Amino acid sequence: MTASLRSARWCEVPAHPTAEGGGTGWANLGMDIVSVKRVRLLLDDYGEDFFLRMLNPGELDDCRTSSGLDPLSLCGRIAAKEAAFKTLRVQGRLLPWRDIVVRRSDGGWPLVELRRTAAQMAAESGIQDITVSISHDVDYAVAVAAPIIGDPRHQP
Repeated sequence: MTASLRSARWCEVPAHPTAEGGGTGWANLGMDIVSVKRVRLLLDDYGEDFFLRMLNPGELDDCRTSSGLDPLSLCGRIAAKEAAFKTLRVQGRLLPWRDIVVRRSDGGWPLVELRRTAAQMAAESGIQDITVSISHDVDYAVAVAAPIIGDPRHQP
């Protein structure tokens, strides 16, 4: 197969999840990595209020420990929002930071809630929900998000 033929086939792949007959299709994964050093610098320079541009107060509370705001947890939330946004495959749209909400479940794993603009983008992409996994180490937090695809004819 020639390079031009491979490129032509690649270009034919749709940006949004699809399946023949309108059923469940393939999904676009999203992934992001966030530097703890960078977030610590932002926290030191601008304080907690800076992060209210990206996180709601409940999300910030989920990142608190007895000694204050935990930069690793904060990085994980930011990475999860970015990863979730990447599953939507929208062009020319800004990440609606506060419309993608990442909270801690009773069991401790992260849950994604899409609101307003993010929920509309997901519906347009045939995405009913997004699941996410977060991992962090000393220097970085990483998140991987996977959309839960549904039949767009059966959107709520």
